[in-house]
Amino acid sequence: MNRKKKINEALKKKQKKANAKLHRSNKPRYISKAERAKMEAEAQQAAEQAQDASAVEGNAESIDSNKPAE
Repeated sequence: MNRKKKINEALKKKQKKANAKLHRSNKPRYISKAERAKMEAEAQQAAEQAQDASAVEGNAESIDSNKPAE
């Protein structure tokens, strides 16, 4: 009886591992605290650059509108 039980347990264990490999978790990858801070800083910097670029474009448009028509 014990020999049968051991064989069945081994086969079940092997099948369970194979089945687990097929169905990977949809859980998102862990991001460390330092990595999150770095990503946040990059996002903030990109937002500032976008804001600066739009401010420069706004100034250029106002300068163009002040020129007299030829």
